[in-house]
Amino acid sequence: MLDAANAPRLETELKNSINKVEKLVFDFKELEYISSAGLRVLLSTRKVMNKQGKMIVRNVNDTIADVFEITGFADIITIE
Repeated sequence: MLDAANAPRLETELKNSINKVEKLVFDFKELEYISSAGLRVLLSTRKVMNKQGKMIVRNVNDTIADVFEITGFADIITIE
């Protein structure tokens, strides 16, 4: 679950470790739910990665794929 309870921790971890990363891959195989807080973290991370490399999201289940479609994220992030 990537929601308001744990999205800030992920955001902090990414900010502390993303510098000079050229390829960032999120594996969502175990992710069953993503909230707007989680989407915000992905969006801010994507903005950083667009300047220094690329970001990929893998193993998205149907529920998360639907969220990405409805919110327009399917058009702005690379999903494999």
